[in-house]
Amino acid sequence: MPANRKTPADPLSAYRAKRSLDRTTEPGARAVQPGSAGGLFVVHQHAARNLHFDLRLEMKGVLTSWAVPKGPSKNPADKRLAVHVEDHPIEYGDFEGMIPEGNYGAGAVIVWDRGRWVPVEDPFAGLEKGKLLFELHGYKLKGLWTLVKIKKSQKDWLLIKERDGEVSENGTDFPANSVLSGLTVEELKAGADHAGPLLAELARLKAPRREVLPTAAAPMLAETREAPFTKDGWLFELKLDGYRVRVGKEGGVAKVVSRNGHDLSPLFPEIAHVVAALPFEGLVIDGELVVLDERGHPSFNGLQNRARVSRSFDVRGAAVENPATLFCFDLLAFGGYDTRGLPLTTRKELLRQVLPAAGALRYSEHFVKDGEALYRQVERLGLEGIMAKRADSTYRAGRSPSWLKIRADRADDFVVVGYTRAKGSRAGFGALHLGAYKDGALVYVGRAGSGFTDKELKDVAQALESLRRDTPAVTGPIPKDKDTTWIEPKLVAEVRFKEWTPEALLRHPVFLRWRDDKKPEECVIPGSGEQGAVGVDARGDSALLDSDLSPSRTLVLPAPREVVFSNLKKIFWPDEGYTKGDLIEYYRAISPWLLPYLADRPVVLTRFPDGIKGKSFFQKDAPVFAPEWLRTERMWSEDTQREIDYFVCDDLDSLLYLANLGTIPLHVWGSRAASLERPDWCILDLDPKEAPFTDVVKVAKATKRLCDDIGLPAYIKTSGSTGLHVLMPMGRQVTYEQCRQLGGLLARLVAEQLPDIATITRVVGKRGGRVYLDYVQNGHGRLLVAPFSIRPLPGAPVSMPLKWSEVTPTLEIGQFTIKNAPARMKKLKSDPLLPVLEERPDLVHALGLLQERV
Repeated sequence: MPANRKTPADPLSAYRAKRSLDRTTEPGARAVQPGSAGGLFVVHQHAARNLHFDLRLEMKGVLTSWAVPKGPSKNPADKRLAVHVEDHPIEYGDFEGMIPEGNYGAGAVIVWDRGRWVPVEDPFAGLEKGKLLFELHGYKLKGLWTLVKIKKSQKDWLLIKERDGEVSENGTDFPANSVLSGLTVEELKAGADHAGPLLAELARLKAPRREVLPTAAAPMLAETREAPFTKDGWLFELKLDGYRVRVGKEGGVAKVVSRNGHDLSPLFPEIAHVVAALPFEGLVIDGELVVLDERGHPSFNGLQNRARVSRSFDVRGAAVENPATLFCFDLLAFGGYDTRGLPLTTRKELLRQVLPAAGALRYSEHFVKDGEALYRQVERLGLEGIMAKRADSTYRAGRSPSWLKIRADRADDFVVVGYTRAKGSRAGFGALHLGAYKDGALVYVGRAGSGFTDKELKDVAQALESLRRDTPAVTGPIPKDKDTTWIEPKLVAEVRFKEWTPEALLRHPVFLRWRDDKKPEECVIPGSGEQGAVGVDARGDSALLDSDLSPSRTLVLPAPREVVFSNLKKIFWPDEGYTKGDLIEYYRAISPWLLPYLADRPVVLTRFPDGIKGKSFFQKDAPVFAPEWLRTERMWSEDTQREIDYFVCDDLDSLLYLANLGTIPLHVWGSRAASLERPDWCILDLDPKEAPFTDVVKVAKATKRLCDDIGLPAYIKTSGSTGLHVLMPMGRQVTYEQCRQLGGLLARLVAEQLPDIATITRVVGKRGGRVYLDYVQNGHGRLLVAPFSIRPLPGAPVSMPLKWSEVTPTLEIGQFTIKNAPARMKKLKSDPLLPVLEERPDLVHALGLLQERV
């Protein structure tokens, strides 16, 4: 491979940057640009003259299509013939049904799979050269795939599954059903009656015949319980962080209905399409609408962002890029029968038979009796909580003790009834006064001052100001201070807290987010027996919209940042006279370049309370006195065999707080909290020990040449101490073990090329004055000194990203310091190391070339 081969940037980042350019095609279509986030893919199963599959990829505003006679296989050994056929319009991606006799392709067609495809390389160049490498994110097909053109053929290609975590020896072990209707192509062709057996069962159960409409069926609500339990006769489900909705058909039209009856169908067409395709009438299903993040966990922020997209063009794109999923947990009606009077277990068994085996509507599994075991799993995974339901409970509108919600952490929704004036340097306001309903009265429960950045404090203050009133709307122990302003009780906030005090106040409340899908009447003190009203606005921001406020203010707001500094004049570097204040100000100045390497990543501190000549200690665990707004992530440590609360430094004030603890170097994991076992980079730590630094430079350049030859990007920084760090982006595509193996191959080849000056021998006494290529630093929990981090050495050197042109024999390892690093970065204007965080190189190809050399 040529040394100057360009590795594509992260497709998702490139897609977002070019989003506006994608609109150059026909109305309603999105073009797939080179290196973009891809677009829609569909696999149709088609019972025409011969049964076959059609793979369709959205490109240039149409569906570029291949007929795959035997269908896709997850086994890389199965090389499936794929015949390039005519393009189809984008709208054909939603087609499922019968093509009448006498027409081309007559027969039954189902949407066997659909989702998003992402080109790994330029897709148009791939079509030209005859090799198209891409990822599929579907309900059935996932991971890396390749289409390779057969030589000397005009239309014949091979569809091959690449080796990754999605391979299977039983390559065709897929659900046969449509991801829309749930029908097989044979059932669609035969016109099978799927409703008949269910209707007969409902008649046998003597369910009443009456019309139930999704827009009119009020939801059943849960009471709050503090602790999980194990008990016969109870079912336990996951409590998901989303919008409560009902789906069904009215007048033959699919409906996705929010809690207060608004139609969300135009905002979530991927859900409405499935509801419309289900071969049943009179169907009403209750469930939780979510958008899943890359971990497969519900993301409320992602759901809110989806709900704010309203233009049909943008909605279609969002439905492909960030699809919603409806977890269905109850069946309210079917075929003219009202099922709400049947026991929960019966309703759920009927529901299971209604839903497709794969697709946007998923059955919400339940666990019998042992709620405590499920709760422990939920805590470990960081999910919201569990639901406990009596197995024999009927479905009754309103709140009921037969359904209980149990949060994994203490958090609940409260009415904002006032705010305090900001003091000191804080802008906007000081704290929010909160209330909740008890026995019909709105009762004061405390104040929360955490939850906002400076900019958002100002925005929220403007919203609060518009709701001012002269007297409090709450009863109880109301604060009497002059700094309080009372407001109309129209806004709802979710708040995390430690516990309820004996005075019925919240202990240590911390603002989490605005609850746009709740009305104030729903904020009920647990155990009060209050029947809260229900409702959610169609756009997910009803509380603020009802107050004529901008919905942009309903975004999930980060925690507030207020750091009290101490001992700023204490000398930390005696020879230079640099103080703790100089340390803090350096991290403030360098933060725009440093923070990208810290964000969403476990951070480990080395603290020097009395400067570099004093005692120091290594700190992984966040101390108990750390402020609640400082983010931590609990992770299991194999070394200590216990849970550790790691710091995560996402913003400037968190960084300054850590610096104020006397932290000099910051060490980070190679992976992010959201994808802990998938590192962003592979590192070769070039450690000279007794070797001259000029040899380190030679080894670094040899590493760069090798990476260029195999098409693997390589970036470099100083360690800030004695060596250099070469980092190759992995794009979270491999595990730590795979990353370490790759690093080992690279290190071995470089050491073989330069045996006189390089070694992979770990024992210092056996290195013979050669540079050690340390690849063992690639591992779970292994640490890297963060770029721009200060080292506790004379002169206060920093770990500095470099351009490769700067890596010369004249490079001095200590030339970048606390005094000149910020000025250097302002002059450079961009960080030469930054692409290591997001690039997704073709690792399969690079490893193949590397193996040839080995």
